[in-house]
Amino acid sequence: MNILFKKDTWQEIYYSLRNNKLRTFLTMIGVGWGMFLYVSLLGAAKGMENGFDKLFSGFATNSIFLWAQKTSIPYDGFPKGREVHLNLSDMDMLKRKVNGIDYISPQNARGSFTGTPGESMSRNGKNGTYSLTGDYSVGNKISEKKLIFGRYINDADVMGNKNVAVIGEEIYKNFFDAKKKENPVGKQVNIKGLFFNVIGVFRVKKGGGFENDRTAFIPLSTYTKMYNAGEQIDMFAIVSKPNVNVGGVEETVKQVLKKKNKVSPEDTNAFGSFNLGKEFKKLTGFLTGMQLLTIIVGTLTILAGVIAISNILLITVKERTKEIGIRRALGAKPAEVRNQILLESVVITLSSGILGFMCGIFVLIILNIVTQNQDEFPFYNPTVNYGNVFGAMAVMVILGLIIGMIPAQRAVKIRPIEALRSE
Repeated sequence: MNILFKKDTWQEIYYSLRNNKLRTFLTMIGVGWGMFLYVSLLGAAKGMENGFDKLFSGFATNSIFLWAQKTSIPYDGFPKGREVHLNLSDMDMLKRKVNGIDYISPQNARGSFTGTPGESMSRNGKNGTYSLTGDYSVGNKISEKKLIFGRYINDADVMGNKNVAVIGEEIYKNFFDAKKKENPVGKQVNIKGLFFNVIGVFRVKKGGGFENDRTAFIPLSTYTKMYNAGEQIDMFAIVSKPNVNVGGVEETVKQVLKKKNKVSPEDTNAFGSFNLGKEFKKLTGFLTGMQLLTIIVGTLTILAGVIAISNILLITVKERTKEIGIRRALGAKPAEVRNQILLESVVITLSSGILGFMCGIFVLIILNIVTQNQDEFPFYNPTVNYGNVFGAMAVMVILGLIIGMIPAQRAVKIRPIEALRSE
């Protein structure tokens, strides 16, 4: 290894690369481009993963949203087309019979996704029609609201049938002086002819979430009294326990409800649902696949670049045949000639990789600056695992050594007398 500490070694490498500037540059592009792709695409994939994590932050991603519809199969003397309903008592029954459930939040709503008209609201002569949702305090655990004023509904509000409301930012801007940042907490809003004390204001992220800021949330018990809904519930938001198959919980819940409501086990229309856990798993699988594809593409591109370096060194060895013959005639050992060629291969490979890495990091910095405040675009903090990068660098050096052996062995096999005769 003394060759590494000899000044002549590095001078020879420098002059060899300098005398073939264009060839050296074109050779380095292959490896550098591979490392650039590896770093930039891997970082971009991580940025998308971070973006979706940020987008779904506050959501229980292992949740199911379930509602009742109409039967599509006659069963047990009942005709098809019969309406089935969810009831508040179903919540306790599901908790008892389905072990995979962590918690359930019942909801009733007007406007928004329900297809029913919204509710009229007013304050100080200002009017508007907005979505209205009756909720439990646990609902905020499933879809956490970003509060800019006050608090969310609690258990005491529900138990006391209180006339309190958490309003969206759009409602707040209509009824209060948002420019002066007026605090609405403790002030009243008229909903369906009843006065409600505002206890909080929430904001919805741009481009994300299942809610909008044109919604007001009130205690479910208060909603039930307002609309005389009794025990009937529009929807259950169900969160499964950690490490439990969300799809299995969804199917078990439906079968329990079908049995209770005398619905055919084969009826797929009686209860509708949206499995957020399943969709989120597909998304994370897609992002993992992107990262894997990036690693494969980057590795193959780096390999192609290293092979190109070997080909260039073969040409270099041929051009330097006479020089190598002179060195051998002056007493240079075969190992010294071999190590010189191998070192050139590693220097070119490592330099190319470092340049590609720096360019990739620069691109990621630019992407981070451009997308930093773009909440509607799921991209945030693109980073790379330095362990993966150093691993790629190590693979590059090893490949450079292995593939560099081809021109190195060719240089060693050159006989001094034949080399001195070559033109």
